[in-house]
Amino acid sequence: MPPIDPARSLLVLIDLQARLVPAIAEAGAVVANAGRLREAAALLGVPLLLTEQNPAALGPTVPELAGGETVAKMEFDVTRSEGFLARLPAEAEVILAGCEAHICVLQTALGLMAAGRRVRIVRDAVGSRRTDNREAALSRLAAHGADIVTTEMVVFEWLGSAAHPRFRDVVRLIK
Repeated sequence: MPPIDPARSLLVLIDLQARLVPAIAEAGAVVANAGRLREAAALLGVPLLLTEQNPAALGPTVPELAGGETVAKMEFDVTRSEGFLARLPAEAEVILAGCEAHICVLQTALGLMAAGRRVRIVRDAVGSRRTDNREAALSRLAAHGADIVTTEMVVFEWLGSAAHPRFRDVVRLIK
């Protein structure tokens, strides 16, 4: 599999919402890594989409990640939401982070792969209420062809080189 290409990437942050995040195991790390991805994407021109599961019940995206194009949904698999797939650039490789790994992240990834998309799951930026559910989702996704990566893998593959003009700005996000 080739390295992650920022020109073909789309970052999708799934359901990192005010009433859900507090119940997620290791929520602080999940939100922090999703924030690093969001900031790196902004610095490197990678487009971003946010999703919110039943926002009337689960609230908006947490403040530290809010802002940008947001898809409200009732479906666990956002690809089943009307018009979602049409919003994606034709050749986009989708970088997924968010909650819950074994529900909305899993079902969205399977839906994207069924639609012929390359999917990368950011292991340290996905969470579930229980870590066994998170680990089961990651194993299942890997078995079905999703690429399991980390925040640093994504960021450094987007950079490609220490000579990148935004290298210092992006590296500050990691340290």
